[in-house]
Amino acid sequence: MQVAIIGAGSWGTALGIMAARKGHDVRLWARRTEVAQRIEAERENALYLPGHQLPRRLRATDDLEEALRDAEMVIYASPSHAARDFARAARRWLVPGAVLVSAAKGIEGGTGARVSDVFAAELEERAARVVALSGPSFAREVVAGHPTAIVAAGRSLDEARRVQWALSYENLRIYANDDLTGTEMGGAVKNVIALAAGMVVGLGLGANSLAALITRGLAEMTRLAVAAGARLESMLGLAGVGDLVLTCTSEQSRNRRVGRELGRGRRLEEVLSEMHEVVEGVRTTPAVRLLAARCGVRMPITDAVHAVLYEGCEAQRAVAELMARPLRDEFD
Repeated sequence: MQVAIIGAGSWGTALGIMAARKGHDVRLWARRTEVAQRIEAERENALYLPGHQLPRRLRATDDLEEALRDAEMVIYASPSHAARDFARAARRWLVPGAVLVSAAKGIEGGTGARVSDVFAAELEERAARVVALSGPSFAREVVAGHPTAIVAAGRSLDEARRVQWALSYENLRIYANDDLTGTEMGGAVKNVIALAAGMVVGLGLGANSLAALITRGLAEMTRLAVAAGARLESMLGLAGVGDLVLTCTSEQSRNRRVGRELGRGRRLEEVLSEMHEVVEGVRTTPAVRLLAARCGVRMPITDAVHAVLYEGCEAQRAVAELMARPLRDEFD
Protein backbone atom coordinates (compact mmCIF):
# COMPACT_ATOMS: atom_id res chain seq x y z
CA MET A 1 0.00 0.00 0.00
CA GLN A 2 0.94 3.67 -0.12
CA VAL A 3 2.14 4.77 3.33
CA ALA A 4 2.83 8.30 4.54
CA ILE A 5 5.11 8.86 7.54
CA ILE A 6 4.67 12.28 9.16
CA GLY A 7 7.91 13.13 10.91
CA ALA A 8 11.48 12.33 9.87
CA GLY A 9 12.93 11.88 13.35
CA SER A 10 14.49 8.61 14.43
CA TRP A 11 11.24 6.73 15.05
CA GLY A 12 9.46 8.04 11.96
CA THR A 13 12.44 7.08 9.83
CA ALA A 14 12.62 3.64 11.42
CA LEU A 15 8.93 3.00 10.78
CA GLY A 16 9.39 4.15 7.20
CA ILE A 17 12.30 1.77 6.72
CA MET A 18 10.34 -1.15 8.15
CA ALA A 19 7.27 -0.36 6.03
CA ALA A 20 9.44 -0.18 2.91
CA ARG A 21 11.14 -3.45 3.80
CA LYS A 22 7.67 -5.00 4.06
CA GLY A 23 7.06 -3.92 0.45
CA HIS A 24 5.00 -0.76 0.85
CA ASP A 25 5.69 2.48 -1.01
CA VAL A 26 6.59 5.09 1.60
CA ARG A 27 6.77 8.86 1.59
CA LEU A 28 8.59 10.30 4.60
CA TRP A 29 7.58 13.88 5.38
CA ALA A 30 10.16 16.17 6.99
CA ARG A 31 9.16 19.56 8.37
CA ARG A 32 12.44 21.16 7.25
CA THR A 33 13.29 21.30 3.56
CA GLU A 34 17.01 20.78 4.16
CA VAL A 35 16.35 17.56 6.07
CA ALA A 36 14.22 16.12 3.26
CA GLN A 37 16.74 17.14 0.63
CA ARG A 38 19.64 15.65 2.55
CA ILE A 39 17.80 12.36 3.09
CA GLU A 40 17.04 12.13 -0.64
CA ALA A 41 20.58 13.02 -1.66
CA GLU A 42 22.37 10.70 0.78
CA ARG A 43 19.72 7.93 1.04
CA GLU A 44 20.29 8.06 4.79
CA ASN A 45 18.88 10.13 7.63
CA ALA A 46 22.30 11.13 8.91
CA LEU A 47 20.87 13.61 11.42
CA TYR A 48 18.42 11.35 13.27
CA LEU A 49 19.19 7.74 12.28
CA PRO A 50 22.75 7.58 10.94
CA GLY A 51 24.29 4.44 9.53
CA HIS A 52 21.18 2.94 7.94
CA GLN A 53 20.62 3.07 4.19
CA LEU A 54 17.04 3.78 3.13
CA PRO A 55 15.20 1.25 0.94
CA ARG A 56 14.46 2.36 -2.61
CA ARG A 57 10.71 2.29 -1.86
CA LEU A 58 11.13 5.14 0.64
CA ARG A 59 11.21 8.72 -0.60
CA ALA A 60 11.52 11.90 1.45
CA THR A 61 9.61 15.15 0.91
CA ASP A 62 8.84 18.42 2.67
CA ASP A 63 5.53 18.77 0.80
CA LEU A 64 2.65 17.56 2.98
CA GLU A 65 0.25 17.27 0.05
CA GLU A 66 2.71 15.06 -1.81
CA ALA A 67 3.31 12.92 1.29
CA LEU A 68 -0.42 12.30 1.80
CA ARG A 69 -1.34 11.76 -1.85
CA ASP A 70 -3.14 8.39 -2.23
CA ALA A 71 -1.87 7.26 1.19
CA GLU A 72 -3.96 4.39 2.52
CA MET A 73 -2.12 4.54 5.84
CA VAL A 74 -0.81 7.70 7.50
CA ILE A 75 1.57 7.26 10.42
CA TYR A 76 1.92 10.33 12.62
CA ALA A 77 5.43 10.15 14.16
CA SER A 78 5.90 13.81 15.07
CA PRO A 79 5.70 15.35 18.58
CA SER A 80 2.28 15.20 20.20
CA HIS A 81 2.12 18.98 20.67
CA ALA A 82 2.12 19.42 16.86
CA ALA A 83 -0.72 16.94 16.23
CA ARG A 84 -3.47 19.56 16.08
CA ASP A 85 -1.62 21.72 13.56
CA PHE A 86 -0.93 18.65 11.44
CA ALA A 87 -4.58 17.60 11.49
CA ARG A 88 -5.75 21.03 10.42
CA ALA A 89 -3.21 21.21 7.61
CA ALA A 90 -3.81 17.65 6.42
CA ARG A 91 -7.62 17.71 6.44
CA ARG A 92 -8.00 18.59 2.77
CA TRP A 93 -5.58 15.90 1.51
CA LEU A 94 -6.32 12.84 3.63
CA VAL A 95 -7.76 9.96 1.63
CA PRO A 96 -11.26 9.04 2.87
CA GLY A 97 -11.06 5.74 4.73
CA ALA A 98 -7.32 5.93 5.29
CA VAL A 99 -6.03 4.46 8.54
CA LEU A 100 -4.48 7.14 10.75
CA VAL A 101 -1.79 5.71 13.04
CA SER A 102 -0.48 7.69 15.99
CA ALA A 103 3.09 6.79 16.95
CA ALA A 104 3.36 9.87 19.20
CA LYS A 105 3.68 9.32 22.94
CA GLY A 106 2.35 12.41 24.64
CA ILE A 107 -0.69 14.35 25.82
CA GLU A 108 -1.63 17.81 24.57
CA GLY A 109 -0.80 20.58 27.00
CA GLY A 110 -3.65 22.80 28.14
CA THR A 111 -6.37 20.36 27.07
CA GLY A 112 -5.18 17.01 28.38
CA ALA A 113 -6.25 15.48 25.07
CA ARG A 114 -4.69 12.29 23.74
CA VAL A 115 -3.57 12.37 20.11
CA SER A 116 -6.59 10.30 19.05
CA ASP A 117 -8.84 12.88 20.74
CA VAL A 118 -7.11 15.66 18.82
CA PHE A 119 -7.58 13.86 15.52
CA ALA A 120 -11.24 13.15 16.29
CA ALA A 121 -11.88 16.82 17.09
CA GLU A 122 -10.09 18.20 14.04
CA LEU A 123 -10.80 15.56 11.40
CA GLU A 124 -14.28 14.37 12.41
CA GLU A 125 -15.38 11.49 10.17
CA ARG A 126 -11.93 11.26 8.59
CA ALA A 127 -10.51 10.23 11.98
CA ALA A 128 -12.90 7.33 12.50
CA ARG A 129 -10.07 4.83 12.00
CA VAL A 130 -7.34 5.90 14.43
CA VAL A 131 -4.84 3.36 15.73
CA ALA A 132 -2.15 3.96 18.35
CA LEU A 133 1.24 2.30 17.90
CA SER A 134 3.21 2.01 21.12
CA GLY A 135 5.47 -0.22 23.18
CA PRO A 136 9.16 -0.73 24.06
CA SER A 137 11.06 0.24 20.92
CA PHE A 138 14.20 2.19 20.20
CA ALA A 139 14.51 3.11 16.53
CA ARG A 140 18.14 2.07 16.09
CA GLU A 141 17.51 -1.42 17.44
CA VAL A 142 14.45 -1.96 15.25
CA VAL A 143 16.23 -1.12 11.99
CA ALA A 144 19.31 -3.07 13.11
CA GLY A 145 17.18 -6.21 13.21
CA HIS A 146 16.84 -6.70 16.97
CA PRO A 147 13.65 -8.61 17.88
CA THR A 148 11.09 -6.01 19.00
CA ALA A 149 7.49 -6.36 20.16
CA ILE A 150 5.03 -3.46 20.21
CA VAL A 151 1.25 -3.06 20.14
CA ALA A 152 -1.30 -1.57 17.74
CA ALA A 153 -4.51 -0.49 19.46
CA GLY A 154 -7.71 0.75 17.86
CA ARG A 155 -11.31 1.31 18.80
CA SER A 156 -11.92 -2.10 17.24
CA LEU A 157 -9.66 -5.11 16.78
CA ASP A 158 -10.22 -4.99 13.02
CA GLU A 159 -8.59 -1.55 12.85
CA ALA A 160 -5.69 -2.64 15.04
CA ARG A 161 -5.16 -5.83 13.07
CA ARG A 162 -4.94 -3.95 9.79
CA VAL A 163 -1.94 -2.04 11.16
CA GLN A 164 -0.58 -5.21 12.76
CA TRP A 165 -0.50 -7.05 9.44
CA ALA A 166 0.70 -4.05 7.44
CA LEU A 167 3.76 -3.29 9.57
CA SER A 168 4.84 -6.56 11.23
CA TYR A 169 7.98 -7.77 9.46
CA GLU A 170 10.74 -10.19 10.45
CA ASN A 171 12.15 -8.71 13.70
CA LEU A 172 9.21 -6.34 14.32
CA ARG A 173 6.31 -8.22 15.91
CA ILE A 174 3.12 -6.24 16.49
CA TYR A 175 0.34 -7.37 18.81
CA ALA A 176 -3.21 -6.02 18.52
CA ASN A 177 -5.74 -4.87 21.11
CA ASP A 178 -8.82 -2.65 21.28
CA ASP A 179 -7.79 -0.51 24.27
CA LEU A 180 -6.89 2.71 22.50
CA THR A 181 -7.12 4.73 25.73
CA GLY A 182 -4.82 2.45 27.70
CA THR A 183 -2.23 2.23 24.95
CA GLU A 184 -2.03 6.00 24.54
CA MET A 185 -2.01 6.64 28.30
CA GLY A 186 0.79 4.17 28.91
CA GLY A 187 2.93 5.63 26.14
CA ALA A 188 2.51 9.15 27.49
CA VAL A 189 2.78 8.73 31.25
CA LYS A 190 5.84 6.47 31.11
CA ASN A 191 7.84 9.43 29.79
CA VAL A 192 7.11 11.38 32.97
CA ILE A 193 8.21 8.44 35.12
CA ALA A 194 11.36 8.10 32.98
CA LEU A 195 12.30 11.68 33.83
CA ALA A 196 12.07 10.70 37.49
CA ALA A 197 14.13 7.56 36.85
CA GLY A 198 16.84 9.70 35.29
CA MET A 199 16.85 11.95 38.35
CA VAL A 200 17.38 8.87 40.54
CA VAL A 201 20.43 7.97 38.44
CA GLY A 202 21.71 11.55 38.36
CA LEU A 203 21.54 11.73 42.15
CA GLY A 204 23.74 8.66 42.39
CA LEU A 205 21.05 6.50 43.98
CA GLY A 206 21.14 2.75 43.50
CA ALA A 207 19.10 -0.19 42.27
CA ASN A 208 16.77 -0.15 45.29
CA SER A 209 15.69 3.38 44.49
CA LEU A 210 15.24 2.75 40.78
CA ALA A 211 13.19 -0.40 41.37
CA ALA A 212 10.95 1.45 43.82
CA LEU A 213 10.51 4.34 41.40
CA ILE A 214 9.53 2.09 38.49
CA THR A 215 7.10 0.07 40.59
CA ARG A 216 5.37 3.06 42.14
CA GLY A 217 5.44 4.79 38.77
CA LEU A 218 3.53 1.86 37.30
CA ALA A 219 0.99 2.28 40.09
CA GLU A 220 0.52 5.95 39.12
CA MET A 221 0.19 5.11 35.43
CA THR A 222 -2.37 2.45 36.20
CA ARG A 223 -4.49 4.62 38.49
CA LEU A 224 -4.73 7.39 35.93
CA ALA A 225 -5.22 5.16 32.91
CA VAL A 226 -8.03 3.15 34.54
CA ALA A 227 -9.69 6.36 35.73
CA ALA A 228 -9.57 7.60 32.12
CA GLY A 229 -11.30 4.46 30.87
CA ALA A 230 -8.42 2.08 30.13
CA ARG A 231 -8.31 -1.61 30.95
CA LEU A 232 -6.05 -2.73 33.79
CA GLU A 233 -4.38 -5.43 31.70
CA SER A 234 -3.07 -2.85 29.22
CA MET A 235 -0.84 -1.45 31.94
CA LEU A 236 0.64 -4.93 32.37
CA GLY A 237 1.35 -5.22 28.65
CA LEU A 238 3.75 -3.81 26.08
CA ALA A 239 2.43 -0.23 26.13
CA GLY A 240 2.41 -0.21 29.94
CA VAL A 241 5.07 -1.94 31.98
CA GLY A 242 7.02 -2.95 28.86
CA ASP A 243 7.60 0.58 27.63
CA LEU A 244 8.02 1.87 31.19
CA VAL A 245 10.87 -0.52 31.98
CA LEU A 246 12.65 0.22 28.71
CA THR A 247 12.41 3.99 29.06
CA CYS A 248 13.42 4.03 32.71
CA THR A 249 16.45 1.75 32.40
CA SER A 250 18.18 2.56 29.10
CA GLU A 251 20.58 5.38 28.30
CA GLN A 252 18.99 5.52 24.84
CA SER A 253 15.91 7.14 26.45
CA ARG A 254 15.87 10.90 25.91
CA ASN A 255 13.57 11.38 28.90
CA ARG A 256 15.86 9.45 31.20
CA ARG A 257 18.91 11.39 29.94
CA VAL A 258 17.22 14.72 30.65
CA GLY A 259 16.19 13.55 34.11
CA ARG A 260 19.73 12.36 34.82
CA GLU A 261 21.17 15.77 34.03
CA LEU A 262 18.54 17.47 36.18
CA GLY A 263 19.50 15.13 39.01
CA ARG A 264 23.07 16.32 38.59
CA GLY A 265 21.91 19.87 39.16
CA ARG A 266 21.85 21.25 35.61
CA ARG A 267 19.15 23.62 34.38
CA LEU A 268 16.36 22.30 32.16
CA GLU A 269 16.88 24.89 29.42
CA GLU A 270 20.56 24.04 29.18
CA VAL A 271 19.89 20.31 28.93
CA LEU A 272 17.16 20.67 26.30
CA SER A 273 19.39 22.88 24.16
CA GLU A 274 21.65 19.85 23.64
CA MET A 275 18.85 17.55 22.44
CA HIS A 276 18.21 17.05 18.73
CA GLU A 277 14.68 15.70 19.18
CA VAL A 278 11.69 16.57 21.36
CA VAL A 279 11.65 15.17 24.89
CA GLU A 280 7.96 14.33 25.22
CA GLY A 281 7.93 13.95 29.00
CA VAL A 282 8.80 17.61 29.58
CA ARG A 283 5.67 18.88 27.84
CA THR A 284 3.52 15.95 28.95
CA THR A 285 4.11 16.38 32.69
CA PRO A 286 1.74 19.37 33.11
CA ALA A 287 -0.86 17.64 30.93
CA VAL A 288 -0.70 14.49 33.07
CA ARG A 289 -1.19 16.59 36.20
CA LEU A 290 -4.20 18.25 34.57
CA LEU A 291 -5.74 14.87 33.77
CA ALA A 292 -5.00 13.59 37.26
CA ALA A 293 -6.76 16.59 38.81
CA ARG A 294 -9.80 16.04 36.57
CA CYS A 295 -9.95 12.36 37.51
CA GLY A 296 -9.21 12.88 41.21
CA VAL A 297 -6.13 10.62 41.02
CA ARG A 298 -3.05 10.95 43.25
CA MET A 299 0.19 11.28 41.24
CA PRO A 300 3.00 12.03 43.74
CA ILE A 301 5.87 11.11 41.41
CA THR A 302 4.40 13.23 38.63
CA ASP A 303 3.96 16.10 41.09
CA ALA A 304 7.61 15.76 42.11
CA VAL A 305 8.78 15.79 38.46
CA HIS A 306 6.66 18.88 37.82
CA ALA A 307 8.22 20.59 40.83
CA VAL A 308 11.72 19.98 39.47
CA LEU A 309 10.84 20.97 35.90
CA TYR A 310 8.74 24.06 36.56
CA GLU A 311 8.83 25.09 40.22
CA GLY A 312 12.54 25.42 40.93
CA CYS A 313 12.67 22.40 43.23
CA GLU A 314 15.97 20.52 43.41
CA ALA A 315 15.80 16.80 42.64
CA GLN A 316 17.26 15.86 46.03
CA ARG A 317 14.56 17.80 47.83
CA ALA A 318 11.86 16.23 45.64
CA VAL A 319 13.08 12.76 46.65
CA ALA A 320 13.11 13.70 50.32
CA GLU A 321 9.56 15.02 50.13
CA LEU A 322 8.36 11.86 48.38
CA MET A 323 9.87 9.71 51.12
CA ALA A 324 8.40 11.89 53.88
CA ARG A 325 4.78 11.52 52.76
CA PRO A 326 2.35 9.83 55.19
CA LEU A 327 2.53 6.03 55.13
CA ARG A 328 -0.16 4.19 53.15
CA ASP A 329 -1.31 0.67 52.33
CA GLU A 330 0.33 -0.49 49.11
CA PHE A 331 -2.89 -1.15 47.19
CA ASP A 332 -4.90 1.74 48.62
